[in-house]
Amino acid sequence: MRLVLFISTFTLLYGLLHGYVLWKARLAFAFTSTLRWVAVLFAVIMLSTPFLVRLFERSGYESAAQALGYAGFTWMGFLFLFVSASLVEDAYRLGVGAAEFVLRRRLRSWVLPRRRTFIAVGLLAAGITFYGYLEALGVRTEHVTLMTPKVPSEVGRVRIVQISDVHLGLMIREGRLRRILEKVSAAKPDVLVSTGDLVDSQMDNLTSLAAMIRKVSAKYGKFAVTGNHEFYAGLDRSLGFMDQAGFTILRGEAREVTPWLTIAGVDDPAGRRYGSEGEVQEKRLSSNVPSGHFALLLKHRPFVDGPACGSWDLQLSGHTHKGQIFPFTLFIKLMYPIDAGLLALPGGSYLYVSRGTGTWGPRMRFLAPPEVTLIELVHEPAR
Repeated sequence: MRLVLFISTFTLLYGLLHGYVLWKARLAFAFTSTLRWVAVLFAVIMLSTPFLVRLFERSGYESAAQALGYAGFTWMGFLFLFVSASLVEDAYRLGVGAAEFVLRRRLRSWVLPRRRTFIAVGLLAAGITFYGYLEALGVRTEHVTLMTPKVPSEVGRVRIVQISDVHLGLMIREGRLRRILEKVSAAKPDVLVSTGDLVDSQMDNLTSLAAMIRKVSAKYGKFAVTGNHEFYAGLDRSLGFMDQAGFTILRGEAREVTPWLTIAGVDDPAGRRYGSEGEVQEKRLSSNVPSGHFALLLKHRPFVDGPACGSWDLQLSGHTHKGQIFPFTLFIKLMYPIDAGLLALPGGSYLYVSRGTGTWGPRMRFLAPPEVTLIELVHEPAR
């Protein structure tokens, strides 16, 4: 039932976006009957693309699914940008119209003809789409330093490297993963963590990707938790991939990694819809952390459990992508007030939210570059 509701809602909203663009095009250009039908047919094909991609990949036509996915998801990103810019133009026109009504005079020189604005908006959206593709390729290393007396003086500092929301599958393959792992290896991790959505819906032929990740060494180990897409892709297959990649998977448990470091992890709440055993009480989980240990919590979504606030020294999360494509960032900010970066929490603990390392849907980012995060825990003498 949830799946039917999601598909219906997605189809309605995506269809409305296409309808809006067709309406704008009709205002800007004189459509012949033939051109009108061509435009409608194109819109129907693009509207169907996400479902056709899933159909082709499940039927074993991976190359066709990938080619269609590139075209369809790039169009999705372009469409979102075009509609966003067009809505700003509509608001401006509405403002000019209101000014004409109040001032009782024509202000036609304040607006461009619709054809020119349609072309200008289209070029702007196309330019941002191209830039967004390049921005998605440019994985950055974000460096965070935390001082703590819980790291022994003889250890000095520990390097925790976080990846999140990589979305390996049909669209994110060897080339993109190689760029990511180069950044990971350059950070020289003592601990490597994945905070969910390592994989996407398409899970076939990923053995080579698992092997690439497995080659990355980390002194104290590699740890991962589930995100919502691990459940969408099929939990057993997702866990199998993470295991092949060399990760220790934490599902409502805490592991003593060193005599001074404990890492815990919890499942994403999406698991409750797929028969997962239920939500783990983080406060109870934190009671398993030995006294004096640095307590690290891996949790896909950047929500802080109120009763457990202060129980963890650091929570690492992802999920938001920081909106991935501005201005979608603004909607994400409403849902997740902390959508990226470091936040100090009550009780002396911290939350860090990654912008994500890969992409979902359109292979593009705009004003939300992908990241590999290096968190250095540095010894600080106890006060």
